[in-house]
Amino acid sequence: MLSNLLPNPLHPALVHLPIALTVLVPIFALGSLIALKRGARPLVAWGITTALLAALAGSAWVSLETGEQQEEAVESVVPEAAFETHEESAEAFLLLSVAVLGVAGVGLLKNRAGEAARYVAALGTLALVVAGYRVGHSGGALVYQHGAASAYSQTSTPMAREASRER
Repeated sequence: MLSNLLPNPLHPALVHLPIALTVLVPIFALGSLIALKRGARPLVAWGITTALLAALAGSAWVSLETGEQQEEAVESVVPEAAFETHEESAEAFLLLSVAVLGVAGVGLLKNRAGEAARYVAALGTLALVVAGYRVGHSGGALVYQHGAASAYSQTSTPMAREASRER
């Protein structure tokens, strides 16, 4: 019953959340740092950024898992090297997001270590933007250059047929 309510394929529907969070988190991190300079408590101000980083790491993990589940469906359409590039960049993004989340967690402390962790994590959010771009770009290449979506269509499009002939 629930499977009838979920989009198929699920992966493309889910990947937009980590992409959006990747863009938003640095903005919230900067806002949190400004609020802290103005006297806000770390648990409140930095807690928002940390919660968003937790959502980012969680959604990145779910996106990676659904991508792996749907690998078999597109492997007949997409060249293995292109798929591997996307998968490896997604795994690196997940690891980086978990690492930045861990540092951000230390930033909840009120001491000097917490303050340093907040600045390191804020810089880490910028690294996440770069890593997120790589994942999104390679995923877009799977769909728009290699015709991954054609694995789910009833009849392949002329471009997908051309792409499969080029391989």
